[in-house]
Amino acid sequence: MPLWIFVNRSLALGKIRCFGFDMDYTLAVYKSPDYEALGFELLLERLVCIGYPHEILNYTYDPSYPTRGLVFDALYGNLLKVDVHGNVLMCAHGFRFLSEAELWSYYPNKFIQRDDLLRFHILNTLFNLPETYLYACLVDFFTNCSRYANCDTGYQHGNLFMSFRSLFQDVSDAMDNIHQSGCLKEKTLENLEKFVEKDGRIPLLLGRMKEVGKVFLATNSDYNYTDAIMTYLFDSGTAPRPWRSYFDLVVVDTQKPGFFAEGTVLRQVNTDTGKLRIGTYTGPHQHCAVYSGGSSDAVCELLGVKGKDILYLGDHIFGDILKSKKRQGWRTFLVVPELARELRVWTQRNELFEELGKLDGVLAELYQGEAEARLLLPGCPPQGPQGPGRGQLVGSDEGWAWLGRWAGVYLWWVTQLCALGGAWVWEQGERSRKDQGISSLGPSPPCPVLPLPAPLCPALFWQAQGLQEPGAAGHQCYQAAD
Repeated sequence: MPLWIFVNRSLALGKIRCFGFDMDYTLAVYKSPDYEALGFELLLERLVCIGYPHEILNYTYDPSYPTRGLVFDALYGNLLKVDVHGNVLMCAHGFRFLSEAELWSYYPNKFIQRDDLLRFHILNTLFNLPETYLYACLVDFFTNCSRYANCDTGYQHGNLFMSFRSLFQDVSDAMDNIHQSGCLKEKTLENLEKFVEKDGRIPLLLGRMKEVGKVFLATNSDYNYTDAIMTYLFDSGTAPRPWRSYFDLVVVDTQKPGFFAEGTVLRQVNTDTGKLRIGTYTGPHQHCAVYSGGSSDAVCELLGVKGKDILYLGDHIFGDILKSKKRQGWRTFLVVPELARELRVWTQRNELFEELGKLDGVLAELYQGEAEARLLLPGCPPQGPQGPGRGQLVGSDEGWAWLGRWAGVYLWWVTQLCALGGAWVWEQGERSRKDQGISSLGPSPPCPVLPLPAPLCPALFWQAQGLQEPGAAGHQCYQAAD
């Protein structure tokens, strides 16, 4: 697959003094669907432990159903696909998709108040995928189980009533448990080859970045887990270089998104034992040292950088990208693994999308002719096309319009950057160029970067509010030439 980078906001790599990375799903990419299936199994076991029926253990994870960005309605137990404005595009109760009439009965005007966070819960991280599928499984099980009577807002079993809100709370608590108890991490470390992608280009990328600027790691994971994962990723088998030597600063247990606000106490980590040293660290920056907690302000102070000096790469649109951009003014680079599949589909079906584009043009001309004709008739205002836009990746004209507001650049894997040099300038809506006289990330000149024509991406059946299609308004897509 060709290297594609999407640009929302002009970015000159030569002006970046510091590169920051998240670990989970950024440097450490977990293999799908094996990793999600593991999380799903642990969630089922946890629910059975707290009293849920053993029959739910018969469910197995289906990666074709859940996707990021779906909304769970804790009042009616539905999974919703909504656009950025709150318009409901699709709705499923368990595995049954609701008809148009049913959808209108639940949500008048097919609209929800997205800011009602007590009722509507957005499942927008890759860690949420098994959780999303579990909601569908539980609703499917209790709806079809003869022991439970179906009610509008839950299920009745004798004198006991289980609301969808309590079901959501149980699953949410189980999710917290498998992460905080460490059982998910333990299972992952037992079989790293099965659950973690190993890309030999990661040391190459970080080594090049360290030649032209400072590099830091900021992860929510604890030190012992981080050390095990990073050691695996950087182990080349022949006299491996210690992974910490690739970073000027390593911060674990960051507790993002709070890390980008007031943060927590900054402590040093004893790398021999993994334990924290007592007291707040107030000394100068120590190369290759590992810290726990702290804040983004502390990182800037230790490294001597600020604001737009920093390019931060992460996968979490809220915890990594929005907060770092909004609170600190950092330049942002969003990692979106789903892009790989979307672009593969678009490439394979390009002729069909081009034909759809031509038909859209014919339709627009017909509406234009109708509008001009109506102008000649008294009392008949011009009208345009009605209803949601067709051909969009997310089934709505806006898509994740706010993605362009916070993520300056986005791609599907950080090692795509290995093909580019540190002097490249990515510009919104213009041809990419290379500034002369600025050092490159690599020893050889990178390949030229050419703007792609605006493709027409498919409206996937159950794709949640995903990403603006490549080449859409406000976005520029670049492909590395062969």
